[in-house]
Amino acid sequence: MQSITSYIKEQAEMVHQALDEYMEKMDSLPSVLRESMRYSLLAGGKRLRPVLVLATVESLGGNPAKALPFACAVEMIHTYSLIHDDLPSMDNDDYRRGKLTNHKVFGEAQAILAGDALLTEAFGLLASGAKEAALPGDVALTIIEEGARCSGARGMVGGQVDDLLSENRQIGIDELESIHKRKTSDLIVFSVRIGAYLCRARPLLMDALTCFAQQLGLAFQIQDDILDVTGSQKVLGKPAGSDLKLNKATYPALLGLEESRRKLKETTDDAKKQIANIPGLSPEKLLEIADYLLSRDH
Repeated sequence: MQSITSYIKEQAEMVHQALDEYMEKMDSLPSVLRESMRYSLLAGGKRLRPVLVLATVESLGGNPAKALPFACAVEMIHTYSLIHDDLPSMDNDDYRRGKLTNHKVFGEAQAILAGDALLTEAFGLLASGAKEAALPGDVALTIIEEGARCSGARGMVGGQVDDLLSENRQIGIDELESIHKRKTSDLIVFSVRIGAYLCRARPLLMDALTCFAQQLGLAFQIQDDILDVTGSQKVLGKPAGSDLKLNKATYPALLGLEESRRKLKETTDDAKKQIANIPGLSPEKLLEIADYLLSRDH
């Protein structure tokens, strides 16, 4: 039986190859822009979000290979957010995935433009992927609309804004959870819902998968908060302790490490319960991914 670690690695490699092929086709771009986009997009990483697109399709009996354009689009959105997140005006990080951050290699202006280009290309890829999959127009438009909401002002960007505003001030647990749900969960929810849309999931399945993804995304961010305290730069691929340095609002800062670990386990268990016994769904891979993320060290 294939381990979840090897499954994630296999799916991530498939996404990586597809992203490489997309970038190879962009040979008409200014060379520095193309190089900057490739630098961050092909730097590796967990590829959690695209893997969730593929695993959701598989759990619903679909063909994951046909979901690759959508998986790659989600990774482009995620990579754009990381490039911008690392900028001096944001978190001011020098390393990402064990490599110098984009602005450290190409300069701030090129890093901003590379992020802009990846975000724009992502929506083009969602549209062309919908055409390739012959999705009904309303389904295709719904995916694009949800992508804009989850990655934009009402989702990830809005969460980032409130995350920055929370620095150097005391906030409550409800406000922290709101930040995390938008900053991290929303793009994970979008990834899972893409898979559900591609397989024409009925409302009961869509609701269950959405609840699973919301809790999984929250758990992912809680673990990130914990690892920022307990991890090392060598393992994380980026500086540890950056949240503390910026005096960010985090679960360990509000609850302490032990209570944060309890919250992480509780949130992961709740995510798994949402999809454990739903007719029409084979949730094994999704459940294993949840357990894998619970014990990750980077």
